[in-house]
Amino acid sequence: MPDAVAKRPSAAEAAYTLTKELILSGELPGGSLISEGEIAGRVQVSRTPVREAFLRLESEELLALHPKRGAVVVPVPPGEAADVLELRLALERSAAERIARTGLAAVHLDRMRELLRRQRALAAAADVGGFAAADEAFHRCVVEASGNRLAGRFYATLGDRQRRMSVSALGPRPERLSLLADEHETLLGHLVDGDAAAFGAALLAHLTATHGSPATGTG
Repeated sequence: MPDAVAKRPSAAEAAYTLTKELILSGELPGGSLISEGEIAGRVQVSRTPVREAFLRLESEELLALHPKRGAVVVPVPPGEAADVLELRLALERSAAERIARTGLAAVHLDRMRELLRRQRALAAAADVGGFAAADEAFHRCVVEASGNRLAGRFYATLGDRQRRMSVSALGPRPERLSLLADEHETLLGHLVDGDAAAFGAALLAHLTATHGSPATGTG
């Protein structure tokens, strides 16, 4: 019992986790107003830990706090999407080049195949929020599979932005989810074949079809 109590998340952590997931999943889109009382009621805690959670989310540029009014979900800033896409292309292409030289380890291959199976199920359910999370995990796994730990850690910092971008792009067209899973399978095939050039070309087409040109980040 003591171990179970020790592992239980704090009230502030629970409030932070719930609020962040509401933002990243798109349930609270940019511009939404949310109050401490609303989150406190959902997590069943006092407002003090919620205030702490909101301050943490403000530092991550996900919330803007307004005294006596509550908090507003910060929309994705203009130009940020293009910046994220540019970094993703560079990091994932570099990862593919290293994988072409060293090979794709079985543990990473199995992980990506499992993520593909999950994506198929989420696509069938038209679960955009869940798919966006699995999409981010798949692309992060590509970079981690390269063995470049610095690249892997940096890529992970883009995760929140990637999820918000995917939810925004795919929310109006959930029918694209199954096509994305197909494109991921193609990307994985190029990694298995050690064809970094084909991977890079397929990745560019994949991102452009979902988010628009990486030069503008619009679509």
